Amino acid sequence: MAASGATSSTGKPPAALDAFLAEVKAIQKRDSVLTPSQQIDRLLRQGSMYFNLNPFEVLLIDPDTPPEQVRKAYRKLSILVHPDKNESDKDRAQLAFEAVHKAYKMLDDEDQRAYVLEMVEDAKAKLDMEMEEKRKVVQRQGKDSIEEDDPEKYRQALRNTLTKLFADVEMKKKKLEERDQSERKRQKEQEGAEQDKVKRQKEWKQDWDAKRNDRVDSWRTFQQKGKKRKMSGGLKPPKLKQEKRL
Repeated sequence: MAASGATSSTGKPPAALDAFLAEVKAIQKRDSVLTPSQQIDRLLRQGSMYFNLNPFEVLLIDPDTPPEQVRKAYRKLSILVHPDKNESDKDRAQLAFEAVHKAYKMLDDEDQRAYVLEMVEDAKAKLDMEMEEKRKVVQRQGKDSIEEDDPEKYRQALRNTLTKLFADVEMKKKKLEERDQSERKRQKEQEGAEQDKVKRQKEWKQDWDAKRNDRVDSWRTFQQKGKKRKMSGGLKPPKLKQEKRL
């Protein structure tokens, strides 16, 4: 039987070994995600047009990350996906690099950062409401907690909620732009139809005026022919009476 004070080959007590291995595994997983090819794939995955609207999602940081840590995350990630560091996948690397650069600019610009932080607060409020409803459901089932009570689960849920919120805002914005564009197109077509109508009326009037002399000459000719017929019709030869024979 092993002594209670025994240690493993790592020099750590058996009780701490599982935690140590779990930490190592987490580090390995984190480092594997931070490879250039995997980061490029992540930033260009299906739906990235909406995922990348969330700068925290792009840079893999939390909303409360201090500015100096934001800069460090940006520098590290931008180096990993830089086109010069990914010669075999340069075009995709360029797109990924642009997404990283845009995300950093959003957090570095004072006005844009204020907007992003407002979105964070909205996401927190939305998530809190969802958690409250979820808590009511599990309490009816005799449970005391929900998975978001775990800080790491809450962090992930907030991240997902914020990403969805950015996507919802963007989709609404696009719908408004499409509606405005459609309205402008309709107005332009209507204006074009009105202009064509005015143009046709103007051309008809010009043609009518241009042929006025022809119509007058034609009417005069018609009248003259009518007078001639009347004159020739008024001099009828006398009828010859047949001679009666006895």
